[in-house]
Parts: sequence; structure tokens; C-alpha cells
Amino acid sequence: MAHYDLEEQEQIDELKAWWKMYGNLVTAVVTAAALAVVGWQGWKMYQNNQAGQASVLLTALEDALAANDAQRIKVAAGELTDKFGGTAQAALGTLAAAKASVGAGDLKTAKLQLGWVVENGKNEIRDIARLRLAAVLVDEKAYDEALKHLEGQYAPAFAARFAEMKGEVLVAQGKKAEARAAFKTALAALDEKQKAGEGRLQEGKNPGREILQQKLDALGEGA
Repeated sequence: MAHYDLEEQEQIDELKAWWKMYGNLVTAVVTAAALAVVGWQGWKMYQNNQAGQASVLLTALEDALAANDAQRIKVAAGELTDKFGGTAQAALGTLAAAKASVGAGDLKTAKLQLGWVVENGKNEIRDIARLRLAAVLVDEKAYDEALKHLEGQYAPAFAARFAEMKGEVLVAQGKKAEARAAFKTALAALDEKQKAGEGRLQEGKNPGREILQQKLDALGEGA
């Protein structure tokens, strides 16, 4: 029995020595881990709360859009970006508000709103904003700036739309050969998309493709 007591005492002494050397580090690691868990839970609660409040404001924006009330739309969209800029609702709402601004002929506000979504939106929403901002810039004859927003990466599903928009800008610049190449790229992207089984339409017709083909045909067969 004494032999086992001695072994146990040695283990205890070793444990004490180890704890003296590393105890503070272990305590710090455990405390940090606990704080991380608490912090993550708190962050998730904060995000959920933010999303809930943003949804309420998004509903108010949708009501303003339905009423076609330009002032209410601008105010609601501004609150979304100011107070809940990190939420998906802010990007969606601002994108909708920008569309209303374009419809009202307020291109200055539309540019600011679309620019915000380009800077703060994510994935497909950001891509849509880039396309719409490019279209607004074409209306303002800011062609080089429009092309800049069409550069870089975008979701594969938007390949045809980006190529087509690029073609529109190049047509406006009088660069027919480059525009023709862009429209051909857009047609190829549409065909590839349909081969992959996306965007199937009745009787195999695709109005978007037909319009795109008309744009290409209008440019002729020049070099």
C-alpha cells in the first residue's frame, strides 16, 4: 500500500510542478475559449437582432415603393444603409430603391445607391448592381467608367449579361468590332447555359437570345 501511496505522491508532485509551469497558460487558454464561445453567441444574437430590425425597415421601404413615394423611398433606403449596412436587407432594399430612382429620372441618387450596393453587397446582388450602374453610366455617356464596373470576377450565371452590357457600352462608343465580339461572347454564354439545363423555355425559344442576335446582326459582318 505504501508503494502505491508513494507513486501517487510522485504523480501529485509532478502534476503540481507541471501546473506551476503551465497553469497560467492553461487558464488563459480555457478562459479565452470560454470568452470566444460567449462572444460568438452574443454576436449571433446581435446579428439576428439587426436582421430583425432591418426586415421591419425593409417592409417600410417596400410599402413606399408600392406607393411610389420618392421621398419615403429615399429616407427608408438611407436608414437601411446607415443603421443596418451589414445586413442582406440593406443591399436588397437599396437595389430596389435605385431602380425606383432610375424610373423617376433621378440618376444622381440612383448612382449613389447602386455604388453603395457595389461596395457593400455580396455575390449576385453585387453583380446586379454592377450591371445596373453600368447602364446608368451609359445613359450619362460615362463609357470608360461603365466598362470599369464590368471588369473583374462575377457569378458564372451572369456571364451573358456582363458580355452583353459590355457590348452595349462599346456600341455607344462606336467600337463596332469590339461590340460584335462582346455580343458573340454573350451568345456563347447563353448557349452554354442552356446546354447545362438552365433557363429552359417553352418550345426551346429564348427571347433574350433573339434580342441579342438582333443586336449582333445590326452591327453587320465587319472585321
